[in-house]
Amino acid sequence: MDTVDLDIDLDEVNRIVGDYGEDDSSLIQILLDVQKQYNWLPPETVRLVSDRLGMPITQVYRVASFFKALSLVPRGEHIVKACLGTACHVRGGMKVMKRIRRTLGIKEGETSEDMKFSLEKVNCLGCCALGPIITVDDEYHGKMSPEMVPNILENYK
Repeated sequence: MDTVDLDIDLDEVNRIVGDYGEDDSSLIQILLDVQKQYNWLPPETVRLVSDRLGMPITQVYRVASFFKALSLVPRGEHIVKACLGTACHVRGGMKVMKRIRRTLGIKEGETSEDMKFSLEKVNCLGCCALGPIITVDDEYHGKMSPEMVPNILENYK
C-alpha cells in the first residue's frame, strides 16, 4: 500500500468536538464527523477526542471498533459497498462482487494500493427491488450486472 497522507489538522478535530459542546453523549457523531474529514480515524484524532471528552481512550476505541461505519484503518477515497443480502444474492450479487474484486484487484475489507477504493460486503442496502445493487460512496447503482462494473468504477478514478 502507498503511504497514507497523515496530514492531520488537529484544529479541525478540536472544532468538531467543540461543535458538540464536548458532550460525551455525542461520541458517535463526533467520530463520524472526524472520519468524514480523513475517511478513517487516525490514532491522534482518537486521542484528541478522548482527551477533549474526558473519556478513557479505551472507551473511544471500543465504540470506534464496534460500529461498522467507523474505520480505524485507512480507507480508499471511494468506498464501494456490494449488497449480498438475499434479494441481491439470488439476482446475481455474488457475480457482481467477483467482478468488483477482479476489477479493483482487492477483496472485501481491503483497500487498493493507490488508495482510491475500499471494498465492503453488506447484507442489505435497503433497495431490494433494485438488486443486485452496489454503492460507490453515497451513489446507488441498481440492477447491476458484472459487465456494468468496470464502467461504473471507471467514473470514480
